[in-house]
Amino acid sequence: MSYLNVGSGQVVSELPGEQRAGFIRRTYAHLAGAIAAFALIEAQLISMGWGEQAMALLATSKWSWLIVLGAFMGVGMLANKWANSGASRELQYAGLGLYVVAEAIIFLPLIYMAESTASGVIQNAAIITAALVAGITLTVFTTRKDFSFIGPALSIGGVVAIGFIVAAIVFGFQLGLFFSAVMIIFAAGCVLYTTSNILHVYNEQQHVAASLALFSSVALMFWYVVQFLMAFGDD
Repeated sequence: MSYLNVGSGQVVSELPGEQRAGFIRRTYAHLAGAIAAFALIEAQLISMGWGEQAMALLATSKWSWLIVLGAFMGVGMLANKWANSGASRELQYAGLGLYVVAEAIIFLPLIYMAESTASGVIQNAAIITAALVAGITLTVFTTRKDFSFIGPALSIGGVVAIGFIVAAIVFGFQLGLFFSAVMIIFAAGCVLYTTSNILHVYNEQQHVAASLALFSSVALMFWYVVQFLMAFGDD
């Protein structure tokens, strides 16, 4: 396996125009591939009846979601480590693939519930998410502003959000419409931060890692747009 020097080299914004455009094309092509793979896996799991089984499993105990959340965070850390690895391109792709599968599994109960109780929510959520991501992406690539300064605020916000989620699971209360709205704004910040990093942090050998980070942010936004539409419909 060949060694990839992902820890050095020019950041994308410093590359000549064609190289910079090539990196951006590769990153967004991998993002599109990850989204397509996620959709296919999700559809297959639903068609096999695993959505209903997942709901039944989570209903057995209030601790089930905590176990799933903890496992997902662990898998996510491993996948991100692989995707940023300089050991080989194959290990980077393994990280991206692992993360896509993990996202498909954790989304399964939500997708099943949305399709069972709220017709059209998934399609509407996909359109809204795509529109928000497109607007943020256009802003970053038009202004070329470095938004890396929001990273610490996002880290703190993420810890606070996890705290609320854990508390909701443990004490059995609903987070509701307002929390989903706040988390959509948080996810928009994550997309903004990650898109900015594509230009100002990653180097030209890190398109797999960049696509994983962007996929993670887009998936987070999609999750809470679905939650928001479902809660809005209930209200």
